[in-house]
Amino acid sequence: MVSTPRTLTLATAGTVLLAVTACTPQAEPAPMPTVSAACAKESLPTQTPGKLTIATDEPAYQPWFVDDKPDSGEGFESAVAYAVAEKLGYARDDVTWTRVRFDAAIAPGPKNFDFDINQFSITEERKQAVDFSAPYYLVRQSVIALKSSKIAGRTSLADLRDAKLGAQVGTTSYQAITALVQPTAEPQVYNSNDDAKKALQNGQIDGLVVDLPTAFYITGAEIDDAVIVGQLPQVGTPEAFGLLLDKDSPLTGCVSTAVGQLATDGVLKQLEQQWLAQVAGAPELT
Repeated sequence: MVSTPRTLTLATAGTVLLAVTACTPQAEPAPMPTVSAACAKESLPTQTPGKLTIATDEPAYQPWFVDDKPDSGEGFESAVAYAVAEKLGYARDDVTWTRVRFDAAIAPGPKNFDFDINQFSITEERKQAVDFSAPYYLVRQSVIALKSSKIAGRTSLADLRDAKLGAQVGTTSYQAITALVQPTAEPQVYNSNDDAKKALQNGQIDGLVVDLPTAFYITGAEIDDAVIVGQLPQVGTPEAFGLLLDKDSPLTGCVSTAVGQLATDGVLKQLEQQWLAQVAGAPELT
Protein backbone atom coordinates (compact mmCIF):
# COMPACT_ATOMS: atom_id res chain seq x y z
CA MET A 1 0.00 0.00 0.00
CA VAL A 2 0.73 1.43 -0.36
CA SER A 3 2.79 2.02 1.38
CA THR A 4 3.71 4.66 0.95
CA PRO A 5 5.59 4.36 2.57
CA ARG A 6 7.50 6.60 6.13
CA THR A 7 10.32 7.26 9.52
CA LEU A 8 9.97 8.33 13.21
CA THR A 9 8.79 7.66 16.71
CA LEU A 10 5.08 7.09 16.71
CA ALA A 11 3.21 10.03 18.13
CA THR A 12 -0.03 11.73 17.42
CA ALA A 13 -0.19 13.86 14.34
CA GLY A 14 -1.34 16.75 16.45
CA THR A 15 2.20 17.32 17.72
CA VAL A 16 3.37 18.58 14.35
CA LEU A 17 0.29 20.23 12.96
CA LEU A 18 0.25 23.90 12.09
CA ALA A 19 0.03 26.35 14.97
CA VAL A 20 -2.16 29.38 14.52
CA THR A 21 -0.96 32.59 16.09
CA ALA A 22 -2.66 35.93 16.45
CA CYS A 23 -2.57 39.06 18.53
CA THR A 24 -5.46 40.94 20.08
CA PRO A 25 -5.47 44.35 21.76
CA GLN A 26 -5.85 42.57 25.11
CA ALA A 27 -2.95 40.19 24.28
CA GLU A 28 -5.26 37.20 24.75
CA PRO A 29 -4.14 33.70 23.73
CA ALA A 30 -4.36 32.97 20.00
CA PRO A 31 -7.66 31.36 18.99
CA MET A 32 -7.76 27.80 17.69
CA PRO A 33 -8.19 27.42 13.91
CA THR A 34 -11.77 27.50 12.68
CA VAL A 35 -13.37 26.86 9.33
CA SER A 36 -14.00 30.29 7.87
CA ALA A 37 -16.84 31.36 5.63
CA ALA A 38 -14.54 30.82 2.66
CA CYS A 39 -14.30 27.18 3.70
CA ALA A 40 -18.02 26.64 4.08
CA LYS A 41 -19.40 23.80 1.97
CA GLU A 42 -21.26 26.10 -0.40
CA SER A 43 -18.07 28.08 -1.05
CA LEU A 44 -15.77 25.17 -1.90
CA PRO A 45 -15.02 24.60 -5.62
CA THR A 46 -15.13 20.80 -5.47
CA GLN A 47 -15.12 18.41 -8.42
CA THR A 48 -18.90 18.13 -8.11
CA PRO A 49 -20.76 21.05 -6.49
CA GLY A 50 -22.10 20.09 -3.08
CA LYS A 51 -20.16 16.82 -3.07
CA LEU A 52 -16.68 15.83 -1.85
CA THR A 53 -14.75 13.34 -3.99
CA ILE A 54 -12.14 11.40 -2.02
CA ALA A 55 -9.67 9.00 -3.62
CA THR A 56 -7.61 6.06 -2.42
CA ASP A 57 -5.82 3.10 -3.99
CA GLU A 58 -7.26 -0.25 -5.01
CA PRO A 59 -7.04 -2.47 -3.11
CA ALA A 60 -7.20 -0.41 0.09
CA TYR A 61 -5.49 -2.25 2.92
CA GLN A 62 -6.08 -2.72 6.62
CA PRO A 63 -5.62 -1.15 9.11
CA TRP A 64 -6.18 1.93 6.93
CA PHE A 65 -9.43 0.57 5.45
CA VAL A 66 -11.45 -2.50 6.40
CA ASP A 67 -12.33 -5.14 3.79
CA ASP A 68 -11.27 -2.84 0.92
CA LYS A 69 -14.37 -0.68 1.51
CA PRO A 70 -13.34 2.98 1.83
CA ASP A 71 -16.95 4.13 2.15
CA SER A 72 -17.53 2.04 5.29
CA GLY A 73 -15.94 4.55 7.65
CA GLU A 74 -13.96 1.66 9.17
CA GLY A 75 -10.18 1.74 9.29
CA PHE A 76 -8.00 4.68 10.30
CA GLU A 77 -7.87 6.53 6.98
CA SER A 78 -11.52 5.96 6.13
CA ALA A 79 -12.46 7.39 9.53
CA VAL A 80 -10.09 10.35 9.10
CA ALA A 81 -11.50 11.09 5.64
CA TYR A 82 -15.06 11.22 6.94
CA ALA A 83 -13.99 13.34 9.91
CA VAL A 84 -12.39 15.88 7.54
CA ALA A 85 -15.49 15.84 5.36
CA GLU A 86 -17.69 16.52 8.39
CA LYS A 87 -15.49 19.46 9.45
CA LEU A 88 -15.99 20.92 5.99
CA GLY A 89 -19.75 20.51 6.24
CA TYR A 90 -20.20 17.36 4.13
CA ALA A 91 -22.58 14.69 5.35
CA ARG A 92 -21.69 11.05 4.74
CA ASP A 93 -24.05 10.95 1.75
CA ASP A 94 -22.20 13.91 0.23
CA VAL A 95 -18.94 11.93 -0.01
CA THR A 96 -18.05 10.03 -3.17
CA TRP A 97 -15.08 7.65 -3.30
CA THR A 98 -12.93 6.96 -6.34
CA ARG A 99 -9.89 4.74 -6.90
CA VAL A 100 -6.53 6.09 -8.07
CA ARG A 101 -3.24 4.20 -8.06
CA PHE A 102 -0.62 5.53 -5.67
CA ASP A 103 1.95 6.41 -8.35
CA ALA A 104 -0.69 8.10 -10.52
CA ALA A 105 -1.90 10.25 -7.62
CA ILE A 106 1.55 11.66 -6.84
CA ALA A 107 2.34 12.34 -10.51
CA PRO A 108 1.98 15.88 -11.93
CA GLY A 109 -1.24 16.73 -13.70
CA PRO A 110 -4.93 17.45 -13.04
CA LYS A 111 -6.73 15.24 -10.53
CA ASN A 112 -10.21 13.72 -10.65
CA PHE A 113 -10.59 13.98 -6.86
CA ASP A 114 -10.75 16.69 -4.22
CA PHE A 115 -8.25 14.95 -1.99
CA ASP A 116 -6.62 11.53 -1.81
CA ILE A 117 -5.88 9.65 1.42
CA ASN A 118 -3.45 6.78 0.90
CA GLN A 119 -0.50 6.92 3.31
CA PHE A 120 1.19 9.66 1.32
CA SER A 121 4.33 10.80 3.11
CA ILE A 122 4.89 14.53 2.80
CA THR A 123 8.17 15.21 0.98
CA GLU A 124 9.68 18.29 -0.63
CA GLU A 125 10.08 16.41 -3.89
CA ARG A 126 6.40 15.52 -4.03
CA LYS A 127 5.42 19.09 -3.18
CA GLN A 128 6.77 20.10 -6.58
CA ALA A 129 3.90 18.19 -8.22
CA VAL A 130 1.07 18.11 -5.66
CA ASP A 131 -0.23 19.83 -2.52
CA PHE A 132 -0.46 18.29 0.94
CA SER A 133 -2.63 19.09 3.91
CA ALA A 134 -1.29 19.45 7.40
CA PRO A 135 -0.17 15.99 8.60
CA TYR A 136 -2.70 13.64 10.14
CA TYR A 137 -0.31 10.86 11.21
CA LEU A 138 3.36 10.35 12.07
CA VAL A 139 4.88 7.07 10.97
CA ARG A 140 7.94 4.82 11.00
CA GLN A 141 9.15 2.44 8.31
CA SER A 142 9.80 -1.19 9.23
CA VAL A 143 11.21 -4.42 7.81
CA ILE A 144 9.27 -7.68 7.79
CA ALA A 145 10.56 -11.12 6.86
CA LEU A 146 9.55 -14.76 6.94
CA LYS A 147 10.56 -16.55 10.13
CA SER A 148 12.82 -18.73 8.00
CA SER A 149 14.56 -15.75 6.40
CA LYS A 150 18.24 -15.15 7.04
CA ILE A 151 17.41 -11.66 8.36
CA ALA A 152 14.84 -12.75 10.94
CA GLY A 153 16.25 -11.83 14.34
CA ARG A 154 18.80 -9.35 13.05
CA THR A 155 19.09 -6.18 15.12
CA SER A 156 21.03 -3.55 13.16
CA LEU A 157 21.11 -1.81 9.79
CA ALA A 158 24.54 -3.31 9.19
CA ASP A 159 22.99 -6.77 9.60
CA LEU A 160 20.67 -6.02 6.68
CA ARG A 161 23.26 -4.81 4.16
CA ASP A 162 23.59 -8.23 2.53
CA ALA A 163 19.83 -8.73 2.29
CA LYS A 164 17.67 -8.52 -0.80
CA LEU A 165 14.91 -6.08 0.16
CA GLY A 166 11.79 -4.92 -1.65
CA ALA A 167 9.13 -2.21 -1.51
CA GLN A 168 6.29 -0.73 -3.52
CA VAL A 169 7.23 1.62 -6.33
CA GLY A 170 7.24 5.34 -5.63
CA THR A 171 7.02 4.97 -1.86
CA THR A 172 9.11 6.30 0.99
CA SER A 173 9.50 2.66 2.00
CA TYR A 174 11.72 2.25 -1.05
CA GLN A 175 13.55 5.47 -0.22
CA ALA A 176 14.16 4.17 3.30
CA ILE A 177 15.92 1.11 1.87
CA THR A 178 18.29 3.13 -0.27
CA ALA A 179 18.90 5.93 2.25
CA LEU A 180 19.04 4.03 5.54
CA VAL A 181 19.83 0.37 4.90
CA GLN A 182 21.95 0.91 1.77
CA PRO A 183 22.03 -2.78 0.86
CA THR A 184 24.68 -4.16 -1.45
CA ALA A 185 21.97 -5.72 -3.67
CA GLU A 186 19.67 -3.50 -5.72
CA PRO A 187 16.27 -3.24 -3.98
CA GLN A 188 13.35 -4.86 -5.76
CA VAL A 189 10.41 -2.67 -6.73
CA TYR A 190 6.77 -3.81 -7.04
CA ASN A 191 3.62 -2.23 -8.44
CA SER A 192 1.65 -3.00 -5.27
CA ASN A 193 2.09 -4.40 -1.80
CA ASP A 194 0.20 -7.50 -2.95
CA ASP A 195 2.95 -8.17 -5.49
CA ALA A 196 5.62 -7.45 -2.89
CA LYS A 197 4.03 -9.81 -0.35
CA LYS A 198 3.93 -12.60 -2.95
CA ALA A 199 7.62 -12.05 -3.65
CA LEU A 200 8.36 -12.31 0.07
CA GLN A 201 6.34 -15.51 0.41
CA ASN A 202 8.01 -17.01 -2.66
CA GLY A 203 11.49 -16.29 -1.32
CA GLN A 204 12.33 -13.78 -4.06
CA ILE A 205 13.29 -11.21 -1.42
CA ASP A 206 14.61 -11.58 2.12
CA GLY A 207 12.58 -8.73 3.56
CA LEU A 208 9.85 -6.23 2.72
CA VAL A 209 9.83 -2.61 3.87
CA VAL A 210 6.42 -1.10 4.72
CA ASP A 211 5.06 1.40 7.22
CA LEU A 212 4.72 0.04 10.74
CA PRO A 213 0.90 -0.29 10.97
CA THR A 214 0.92 -2.19 7.67
CA ALA A 215 3.71 -4.41 8.99
CA PHE A 216 1.63 -5.34 12.03
CA TYR A 217 -1.34 -6.17 9.84
CA ILE A 218 0.66 -8.29 7.39
CA THR A 219 2.41 -10.27 10.12
CA GLY A 220 -0.70 -10.58 12.28
CA ALA A 221 -3.40 -11.34 9.74
CA GLU A 222 -2.01 -12.07 6.29
CA ILE A 223 1.23 -14.07 6.43
CA ASP A 224 1.31 -16.50 9.34
CA ASP A 225 5.04 -17.18 9.23
CA ALA A 226 6.14 -13.54 8.90
CA VAL A 227 7.67 -11.38 11.63
CA ILE A 228 8.65 -7.76 12.10
CA VAL A 229 12.44 -7.59 12.03
CA GLY A 230 12.35 -4.04 13.36
CA GLN A 231 11.65 -0.35 12.86
CA LEU A 232 14.04 1.74 10.82
CA PRO A 233 15.50 4.74 12.65
CA GLN A 234 14.21 8.28 12.47
CA VAL A 235 16.45 10.53 10.42
CA GLY A 236 15.94 14.28 10.10
CA THR A 237 12.41 15.62 9.88
CA PRO A 238 9.79 13.18 11.21
CA GLU A 239 7.89 11.44 8.44
CA ALA A 240 4.21 12.29 8.30
CA PHE A 241 1.20 11.43 6.19
CA GLY A 242 -0.85 14.19 4.59
CA LEU A 243 -3.95 14.36 2.44
CA LEU A 244 -2.91 14.83 -1.18
CA LEU A 245 -4.49 17.51 -3.38
CA ASP A 246 -3.93 18.90 -6.85
CA LYS A 247 -1.03 21.36 -7.09
CA ASP A 248 -2.21 24.83 -5.98
CA SER A 249 -5.65 23.47 -5.20
CA PRO A 250 -8.05 26.12 -3.84
CA LEU A 251 -9.09 23.50 -1.27
CA THR A 252 -5.67 22.98 0.32
CA GLY A 253 -5.99 25.67 3.00
CA CYS A 254 -9.48 24.61 4.03
CA VAL A 255 -8.57 20.92 4.17
CA SER A 256 -5.47 21.72 6.25
CA THR A 257 -7.54 23.79 8.66
CA ALA A 258 -9.98 20.90 9.06
CA VAL A 259 -7.12 18.49 9.80
CA GLY A 260 -5.70 20.96 12.31
CA GLN A 261 -9.03 21.20 14.10
CA LEU A 262 -9.28 17.41 14.31
CA ALA A 263 -5.85 17.33 15.94
CA THR A 264 -6.71 20.13 18.37
CA ASP A 265 -10.01 18.47 19.28
CA GLY A 266 -8.26 15.17 19.99
CA VAL A 267 -10.16 13.36 17.24
CA LEU A 268 -7.04 12.19 15.39
CA LYS A 269 -5.61 10.75 18.59
CA GLN A 270 -8.87 8.94 19.32
CA LEU A 271 -8.98 7.44 15.83
CA GLU A 272 -5.33 6.43 16.07
CA GLN A 273 -5.97 4.64 19.36
CA GLN A 274 -9.04 2.94 17.90
CA TRP A 275 -7.48 1.66 14.68
CA LEU A 276 -3.68 1.69 15.15
CA ALA A 277 -3.19 0.87 18.84
CA GLN A 278 -1.26 -2.30 18.02
CA VAL A 279 1.76 -0.55 16.49
CA ALA A 280 3.67 0.17 19.70
CA GLY A 281 6.56 -1.97 20.80
CA ALA A 282 8.27 -3.12 17.59
CA PRO A 283 12.04 -3.57 18.02
CA GLU A 284 14.38 -0.80 16.89
CA LEU A 285 17.03 -1.37 14.23
CA THR A 286 20.13 0.62 15.16
